[in-house]
Amino acid sequence: MQLKYGLDDRLPFGELILFGLQWFAVAVPSIIIIGKITGGCHFANADSQIIYLQKMAFVTGVTLVCQVLWGHRMPIILGPATVLLIGVIASRRFPIETIYTSIFCGGLVLFFLSVSGLFGYLKRLFTARVVTVVLLLIAFTLSPTVLNLITVAEPRVVPPVNAVFALALTCAMLFLYRILPGILRDTLIIWSMLFGSIAYFVLFPETMTTVTGSVNMPPVSLFFSNVMSTFAFDMGVLVAFMFCFMALSINDLGSIQAMNELLKPSQTTKRITRGVTVTGLANVLAGFLGVIGPVNYSMSPGVIVSTKCASRYAMLPAGLVLLGLAFSPMVLAIIGSVPPPIIGAVFIYILCSQVVAGWVVARESAQVLDVSGALIIGLPILLGTVIAFLPEDVIGSLPSVLRPLLGNGFVMGVIAALLFEHIVFRK
Repeated sequence: MQLKYGLDDRLPFGELILFGLQWFAVAVPSIIIIGKITGGCHFANADSQIIYLQKMAFVTGVTLVCQVLWGHRMPIILGPATVLLIGVIASRRFPIETIYTSIFCGGLVLFFLSVSGLFGYLKRLFTARVVTVVLLLIAFTLSPTVLNLITVAEPRVVPPVNAVFALALTCAMLFLYRILPGILRDTLIIWSMLFGSIAYFVLFPETMTTVTGSVNMPPVSLFFSNVMSTFAFDMGVLVAFMFCFMALSINDLGSIQAMNELLKPSQTTKRITRGVTVTGLANVLAGFLGVIGPVNYSMSPGVIVSTKCASRYAMLPAGLVLLGLAFSPMVLAIIGSVPPPIIGAVFIYILCSQVVAGWVVARESAQVLDVSGALIIGLPILLGTVIAFLPEDVIGSLPSVLRPLLGNGFVMGVIAALLFEHIVFRK
């Protein structure tokens, strides 16, 4: 794959800022979406929910900078772990201190396991076929989230209209990707979010109430007086979150190894060890602050394929902007007012590139293209997609201890791929 900028290339200042803002645009939706859901589970008032988003942006920004400079040192976007969201929802009847004490402990366990070198030895489990499954599962298991975003009911805007607008914006993005030159095409995501939002507000001015309400928030505010100051242990909640962190470790390892397969950097084992170590420490910090911890996302190869920029330094501006965002409730609220259909359209565009990234990895391995390889890829993707679309009442009927694993389509798909690759179809 031809890249405009390699892993350790330094970018011109102007392109550095534009690419950094694009990575920022990719990172923000997950913070806003997961932060709003989790903050709504814990707090009834809007001020507390904004403080929760501030702390989440702070943890994400710190972790992103540390990963790029000292962790895996690759352009991998990260954000709040969805699997931990499942644990929070399942444990919402318990005190909030109990939940985040468990996240604190889970981060410590992940840190010590990584420092011991265990995750470096697990690298050989993630063959080209398993990595292909990891990349494709991201696109398919995020489909329910995208569907919810593009069919949301806004004030006086019915879901079919939002779906049509989102699909039209996606088609426009694909057309512009073909005709735009150079840096404009490479930073298409950020321009689509900006002008797509403007077009949406012009067509549906009644939705502007979310923006006008955000302006009333304080422009600068600290959140350190609202950190979690007490710890509370509950063995049932702790065990449930250990399963969550088992799934999180698979996600983290798979994301780093997917980027290893795409970019073929040196010292891949050390990158895995350092990357998972930073993720563990980041979850310790998140548990202390009382928010969901971060994990490396597997969607980064899709962004790299679409932008042709694999420089890790392009992520530093995104991390710094996230840190600044953590201290501005007003800006955070304004960004959070980007219409959901716009976010959904951007996700569709990124996930299209994600499928391309999976195909790039598959094409480089001859074993992927035989019948056994096709089954190893196809069955886990089908399983993960089915689980991702299971109704909430079916997920809720699962045993609470196993729900973080059995109810997560991505994790179950990866586990199935590992079983098929190394046991069922082992040669």
